[in-house]
Amino acid sequence: MKLRKVTAVSAAALVLALSATACSSNKKDDSAGSGSSGSGGKIKIGIKYDQPGLGLKKPDGSFAGFDVDVATYVAKQLGYEPNQIEFVETKSADRENALARGDVKFIAATYSINDKRKAKVDFAGPYLLAHQDLLLTKDSKISKAEDLNGKKLCSVTGSTSAQNIHDTIAPKANLKEVSSYSECIAGLQNGAVDAVTTDDSILAGFASQEQYKGKFKLAGLKLSNENYGIGVKKGDAATVDKINKALEKMVSDGSWQKAVEANFGPAGYKNEPAPKIGVIVK
Repeated sequence: MKLRKVTAVSAAALVLALSATACSSNKKDDSAGSGSSGSGGKIKIGIKYDQPGLGLKKPDGSFAGFDVDVATYVAKQLGYEPNQIEFVETKSADRENALARGDVKFIAATYSINDKRKAKVDFAGPYLLAHQDLLLTKDSKISKAEDLNGKKLCSVTGSTSAQNIHDTIAPKANLKEVSSYSECIAGLQNGAVDAVTTDDSILAGFASQEQYKGKFKLAGLKLSNENYGIGVKKGDAATVDKINKALEKMVSDGSWQKAVEANFGPAGYKNEPAPKIGVIVK
């Protein structure tokens, strides 16, 4: 009888320990943004930290940009106030892994939707249609991509944008690859390069910075279609559906257009109309 009594007590203690562990685990998952509603917790959202106009971490620790505004609006519709959002830097090469690991609930970071990525993650949106373009000095005579023959064209190392122009449009363009778009923009300002190429939204964001206002212009060439989507962990259809509804509301109530004007307006960015959810422009 004494043995049974000890066993019963031990079993009860084990049940209590397991319950406490389960509660602790659930709480941790919710704080990581694994839940679909606020409920007093936090949500982790992946963004870029180094793209002015889109996703930028400012010196005071705050965040600004179109992707930040979209992510904040979507989070609000999911039940999270701004003070419940934790923005996590997600560099391009790590976006799929960050979602698979559960590091973030979703990613809004100039994340172009394509078939290769769709095999690994699910996408809500698109929420912006961007195009590959050229950024030029305000007085530049370059008006088309073919004019880049014999000119210095800058992009970041590993980007396909400049290579695509060199291979298919302007084979005599002199490619200059650097580690960041900030270096390209500085080179454009001081005359070291004649043009910078990447998505027009990214170029507009850099050109909208205070120190560059009125100095640059976009060529408006639309050399490619880049459908920016919000990345979600593969198989999380419920979150995709909620985000799509939030994006539709953002467009219908005017918040989307206000965010475009606030973040890209100073560069004279001629944005496309808000894309329709689920419609990918090839």
